[in-house]
Amino acid sequence: MENQVTNNNDEIEIDLGEIFHLILSRLGVIILSGIILGVISIIGTMLFITPQYESTTKIMVLNKQDSNTLTSADMQTSTQLTKDYAELIKSRTVLEGVIAQLNLNITYQQLLGKLTVDTSTDSRIVTIIVSDEDPYTASEMANAIRDMAAEHIQSVMDIEAVNVVDSANIPSEKASPSLAKNGVIGGLLGVIIAMAIVIIIYLTNDTIKVEEDVERYLGLSVLGSIPYSEKESRSKKQKSRKRR
Repeated sequence: MENQVTNNNDEIEIDLGEIFHLILSRLGVIILSGIILGVISIIGTMLFITPQYESTTKIMVLNKQDSNTLTSADMQTSTQLTKDYAELIKSRTVLEGVIAQLNLNITYQQLLGKLTVDTSTDSRIVTIIVSDEDPYTASEMANAIRDMAAEHIQSVMDIEAVNVVDSANIPSEKASPSLAKNGVIGGLLGVIIAMAIVIIIYLTNDTIKVEEDVERYLGLSVLGSIPYSEKESRSKKQKSRKRR
């Protein structure tokens, strides 16, 4: 029993070793495949993916119990309610109001897909981020959402004030897509695919090439071998052609 297990383990190690050496022998092709697919990913990103620009604006929501003073209880309450403010900013009332105000040719769901609302931990500041293929439109929508949301929050939550921390910027650089990131992902994918193809071809190839293959696949011992000569093979082929 122990010998059988050992033999099986040896065979597995030999197989893994052969696969490792096979990958090394095809390393040039594998790397070339990764480079080609990486370049294709970069070109495809440039040709078929529309760049997106992000504009950011920030607001601070204060919940005062006394209009003259700001207590620690007010600050704690405001921090706990920032998630509620985020949901109000993404509400249909706010976004459909912005669509009507700016006369946008998009639906509520489409505008919601362009919007990101971030509420930092232990902070009363709410960040509104809007992405669009036009940087000026992104800035305009961000400011409009901020103003419309401020009115909606004050009305629903009975808040004293919603203060603007930062107005929406006009982005000068695109936020996505990243050519470097897509190129690296495409290159890694090309390497993985090439390695998989090499291994699959190796595992499905059951042709006998060397003496060890006879013992491995057929379970027979090799008594002798006939040396192969390329010159003799060529001469035989030439003779057969002459006879024809």
